[in-house]
Amino acid sequence: MSNTYTLIHIQCVMAVKFRASVIQPLWKERLHQYITGIVQNNGHKIISINAMPDHLHLFFGFRPNQSLSDLMRLVKGESSEWINKEKFNSSTFRWQEGYGAFSYSRSQIPAVCKYIENQEEHHRKKTFLEEYKHILEESEIEYDERYIFKPLE
Repeated sequence: MSNTYTLIHIQCVMAVKFRASVIQPLWKERLHQYITGIVQNNGHKIISINAMPDHLHLFFGFRPNQSLSDLMRLVKGESSEWINKEKFNSSTFRWQEGYGAFSYSRSQIPAVCKYIENQEEHHRKKTFLEEYKHILEESEIEYDERYIFKPLE
């Protein structure tokens, strides 16, 4: 679209189904590369990506030629299919339903990247659930406890 100019930076957070700790260091980097390919093939630009055993942070420059929900459906669906095809886990891999999406200004990019890149260190102090609630509260997003990423009980 001519004369359309945007600068949109989005961090998405998605959890493994039931927050199972199944993303292994052995294939984590390949997962990052695979998801980067999905995002870039859809015309967006990866800024930072990092997975923990039970969740993933994805920070990217978003082009509004596609809906965020369509992009996330592709990222989650195609990456799940790839993980299962590669047989990285003994059981079927699935992402939990839903995701968090948070927007940031250009000036916040370095801080968000540092935060994502230092997830291992960060999670020595806070659990994923504590972290996720903090992001929601910091962003002033109202949420229902029943729908926060929950582990299998």
